[in-house]
Amino acid sequence: TGLLECCARCLIGAPFASLVATGLCFFGVALFCGCGHEALTGTEQLIETYFSKNYQDYEYLIDVILTGVWHPFARPSGFTTLGRRLRPSGFWDIPKGSAARGTAVVPSGAGWGGTTEGGQESQTDMPRQLLQLPSRRDQTLLFVGITYVLTIIWLLVFACSAVPVYIYFNTWTTCQSIANPTKTSASIGTLCADARMYGVLPWNAFPGKVCGSNLLSICKTSEFQMTFHLFIAAFVGAAATLVSLLTFIIAATYNFAVLKLMGRGTKF
Repeated sequence: TGLLECCARCLIGAPFASLVATGLCFFGVALFCGCGHEALTGTEQLIETYFSKNYQDYEYLIDVILTGVWHPFARPSGFTTLGRRLRPSGFWDIPKGSAARGTAVVPSGAGWGGTTEGGQESQTDMPRQLLQLPSRRDQTLLFVGITYVLTIIWLLVFACSAVPVYIYFNTWTTCQSIANPTKTSASIGTLCADARMYGVLPWNAFPGKVCGSNLLSICKTSEFQMTFHLFIAAFVGAAATLVSLLTFIIAATYNFAVLKLMGRGTKF
């Protein structure tokens, strides 16, 4: 019975919202990076095969997307940093060898020495310095600020990831109209997908657009279908990451408010 009560208290005190949001964040970032990178590769192949034979027409766009959008999130160092910044509030690393509560010793490798025992410094010939660890309220405030910044960034990423989904959906809708000419009054030859209209290619790119039965044959290829679904998956990954960050904001803001009220002596 005692063991069950102890486990129950531990489970009640576990930050389930933060833990679930952390898993959702890692899942969303991984889905966004993996599917987005493959979708861009497929888009480059489609453009090169059907819309433009001149690589210079879309070289700048591909370089901007790969360098400015996908690589920073796909790099392992950036992915690890994101996870470390979004770990549940309260799980902070306290250096070993420090028995004094609220203090930590600068490691000797950094040019300092000495330890603490019972809150007292040990006498050594090497220079030493005690660092005051930030309070839980300061930690939570820092966590809230970082989360707000990341939420704004991912809100922009979420909006940008919706653009290729919109373009591919319009192309797919046009193909459906070509496949069912009875549902439209326009001539099949006038139904086109123009990459220049969306800014994917410059206006002097040739041919820049595909019309009629040629467009329908593109929509039936596995490359088009796979790329379309990969962009949808990347969009879902960005949405999942945004939801996790919003969950972090709610949890961290609540924690900060509780700690601030507790600092004023308010009892719960």
